[in-house]
Amino acid sequence: MINLKLQLSYTSKPFECGTDEAGRGCLAGPVTAAAVILPQNFKNSLLNDSKLLSELKRDQLKPIIEEQAIAYAVAHIFPEEIDHINILNASILAMHKAITDLHKEPDFISVDGNRFKPFGSIPHQTIVKGDRKHMNIAAASILAKTSRDLYMCKIHDEFPMYNWKQNKGYPTKEHREAIKTYGVTKYHRKSFRLLPQQFQLDL
Repeated sequence: MINLKLQLSYTSKPFECGTDEAGRGCLAGPVTAAAVILPQNFKNSLLNDSKLLSELKRDQLKPIIEEQAIAYAVAHIFPEEIDHINILNASILAMHKAITDLHKEPDFISVDGNRFKPFGSIPHQTIVKGDRKHMNIAAASILAKTSRDLYMCKIHDEFPMYNWKQNKGYPTKEHREAIKTYGVTKYHRKSFRLLPQQFQLDL
């Protein structure tokens, strides 16, 4: 799907970063966020919300974003910390960590969604469906999604019965059947409802 209507960024500031997360609704694996500062002359007609793009298109866009961005960074927050601080706080923490790791300090932060916590004194704006409105947020969504998918494919080899290379930890019927059969792993989020209420898990 080509989207020619995305604006570069929310403001006209030269170092605005967009930030977004991936994996918030998963039963296993980290929540992953990215932060991206794009140059003012950046253009790409394929760029869009990662959820609207095929895996092939996301993989094509990833090196383009990394090569052309002024700065980018990706951060994972893993299940143990998700269980400790809850998924909303973990998602925001992942975004903060990604912003911290940028080698260029942003002068504004545009955030996908409607929840965020101030990052130092840098002004920010939350934008519902921002990854479908602004290129810098869309770029962040792609880097977060591709980085997280790569991680899930790596841990798939350790626990192939859950088929994480295919479902990426999301609550598919197959994933839940595997949890029912094999139990949970160190990569599962124990604070999430891993199975419907009628099933009991020994956590």
